[in-house]
Amino acid sequence: MTMKITVHDTTKPRLDKYLCSELPELTRARIQALLKSGDILVNGSIAKAKTSALTGDVISVHIPEPAPEHAQPEDIPLEVIYEDEELIVLNKCSGMVVHPAAGNQTGTLVNALLHHCHGKLAEVGGAERPGIVHRLDKDTSGCIVVAKTNSTHQKLVAQFAERSTKKQYLTVVQGIPSKPEDRIFTHIGRHPVNRMKMAVVNPGSGKSAITDYHVLGTLPENDTSLILCNLHTGRTHQIRVHMLHIGTPILADPIYANANKQKCHPGRLMLHAYKLSITHPVTQDRLNFTAPIPEEYKPWINKFSV
Repeated sequence: MTMKITVHDTTKPRLDKYLCSELPELTRARIQALLKSGDILVNGSIAKAKTSALTGDVISVHIPEPAPEHAQPEDIPLEVIYEDEELIVLNKCSGMVVHPAAGNQTGTLVNALLHHCHGKLAEVGGAERPGIVHRLDKDTSGCIVVAKTNSTHQKLVAQFAERSTKKQYLTVVQGIPSKPEDRIFTHIGRHPVNRMKMAVVNPGSGKSAITDYHVLGTLPENDTSLILCNLHTGRTHQIRVHMLHIGTPILADPIYANANKQKCHPGRLMLHAYKLSITHPVTQDRLNFTAPIPEEYKPWINKFSV
């Protein structure tokens, strides 16, 4: 909806204050948000809150339609590894966000799943996260399991919480770890300065995080290593933070690595959820899934066994 107002006031009030008096149905906070988003124009130009409302000015106020409360189905291709009436396991592609959130209301895995499953996903995850049991970062590819029924969702969430699932990741890092294999046991919490990042923090704060890693091989020509990681916990950015912690940041990590210091540029975050093992909530069978290794891993996979 767009409203147009012609200014007749001769006192030259601030634009936001003037609009508050002219549009009492909108709060000042709402008007300021519309100014910030560029939805208010004065004489055809984007306006600022401090702009004065001058006699004769034509103000256009565009009020966007509210975003839908529920994620909408979208016909987006999916790579299905396994599917039955209770759950679906997918190979998520790098670059795909798992569920809608601010700035990513469309094009997510949830949007694609709602179309693929005809809306039959567990509801207990919430309107924006139907069926989502665990998540992968946007730029991480690989195995992810999604629940179709509420009962299965609850049981899968319990498995992840009890650590009875098994998760293996393949990553390529810059450098060579000092030990060919080891267990990394730290606490991970929000970075004290950059709130977009996670960090290793002192015991007593954050949450415990455990990663076992094994170096599968190294390429001396570009100083990189192919590593297999076994996760025993599922903290946000866990492998990314742990690889940085031991001095070998993941290749092409936009948050935790310095691209200018890396000799290899594969074009994507080199982190892949390679294998996932769960117990089927209904049949109680142990299910083991493997996501095909992405093309970007070929320089390492062709030389080293996984």
